[in-house]
Amino acid sequence: MSITKSARLPLAISLLTAATLVSCSQTKETSQTTDNKSDSATVATAIPVSSTTTEPGTTPDPATIPAGSIADAATILSRKQVPILCYHQIREWRAKDSKSAKDYICPTSVFEAQIKMLADSGYHAILPDQLYAYLTTGAPLPPKPVMITFDDGDLDQYETAVPILEKHNYKAAFFIMTVAIGRRGYQPYMDKQQIKDLADRGHTIGCHTWDHHNVKKYQGQDWVTQIEEPTKKLEAITGKPIKHFAYPFGLWNHEATVELKKRGYLGAYQLAEKKRDDENPLLSVRRIIASGYWSPRTLHNSMVNSFK
Repeated sequence: MSITKSARLPLAISLLTAATLVSCSQTKETSQTTDNKSDSATVATAIPVSSTTTEPGTTPDPATIPAGSIADAATILSRKQVPILCYHQIREWRAKDSKSAKDYICPTSVFEAQIKMLADSGYHAILPDQLYAYLTTGAPLPPKPVMITFDDGDLDQYETAVPILEKHNYKAAFFIMTVAIGRRGYQPYMDKQQIKDLADRGHTIGCHTWDHHNVKKYQGQDWVTQIEEPTKKLEAITGKPIKHFAYPFGLWNHEATVELKKRGYLGAYQLAEKKRDDENPLLSVRRIIASGYWSPRTLHNSMVNSFK
């Protein structure tokens, strides 16, 4: 790498919020979806459905799936997509927040209303290992599955979002940017104990690189600094394998899917781009930003229209 970690750290921290909130707009779908579309469409009609909700303790372990049972890329791509939502900060808007940043900052009341809509509509929150089992083997999912994910590791995710999720018996995936672990200040982040607590409570912890650099620009040592070292750190914190990854800004390319696969990753999550990798579809799974501007109906309409 052209500059050392110690030289880059202050800059990474000082630009962290702007990088994660504003630059994501390169790949997000428009947040101006109208409310006049019907919200009665069923998202999960073609997904094998289990008659009961899968409990966290019975989440399939990908390590137990024989290699010979894993579907080929074409089959995985043909399976109906599960709606996957991406959140960042869960807090009230501030005077300094730009209009575009507010797409990625979900006020607490808005987040609570969106999650309540999912619960009231009969959606069941699944985790990345469940999605992996479904995509690779056709394993059944609960009725109306949805995955809820969070990027970066902001403290408000732990303090504000998790109690709302657990009120509805929902678990989520948290993709952690390790450079910011334990940072406090204007935008605080979760510390090691809070990350471990989430893992112990049945939520999934995934990797979101060291300092949120675009994976499309990685060369040589970058794969160690941005992927391998953060993976080991998160595994040391949680005591569990780290098998799932979220691309900074949602940006990815084929080379990134190959490099992640080499390093044992089972799933990697982009953002709104319709394209998925023909060779490694599990490492280019689609999500959408759940905008802070969206009413519950708009969120539902976007889920129905975005995942076919």
